[in-house]
Amino acid sequence: MTDRTEYDRFVVERSTRLLRFAYLLTGDWAAAEDLLQTALVKVWFAWARVRGDAEAYVRRTIVNTYVSWRRRRWTGEIPQTVPDRPDGPDRMTEYVERDALWRMLAELPRRQRAVLVLRYFEDLTEAQVAETLGVSVGTVKSQASKGLAKLRTSAALSDRKELVP
Repeated sequence: MTDRTEYDRFVVERSTRLLRFAYLLTGDWAAAEDLLQTALVKVWFAWARVRGDAEAYVRRTIVNTYVSWRRRRWTGEIPQTVPDRPDGPDRMTEYVERDALWRMLAELPRRQRAVLVLRYFEDLTEAQVAETLGVSVGTVKSQASKGLAKLRTSAALSDRKELVP
């Protein structure tokens, strides 16, 4: 894949899906955009060496970049908008449950979180996750098991076991 036009086409076609993947890792759209942009810059320099499934290569670059990022001291503001009046049925319970799951997912170690996102949100097989992360299938299984166990024992999710597979 030595042609830069192939890289441009790849970015245009896959960036939405890759941004969603980065968001699932970071839980923040701005951080996800930064993560994706950083990973795509790294891949641009290595594009001539990319062989096989380019999306898997980029996913692995995203995960490796995410895992290696230092925690920032200032996380920034999280803007909130409150509607003047409700437009439909009250969906607060759904939001509260989703927020509890996101908070617990954010507390997992980065490698466990990456395994759970790839396995359950991206719906990859254990072998595909192992290949993406460059680890054995056994490592994927153990990291997924440990991550799910932590989610199951979470106080925030203790009364909502159906949220965790």
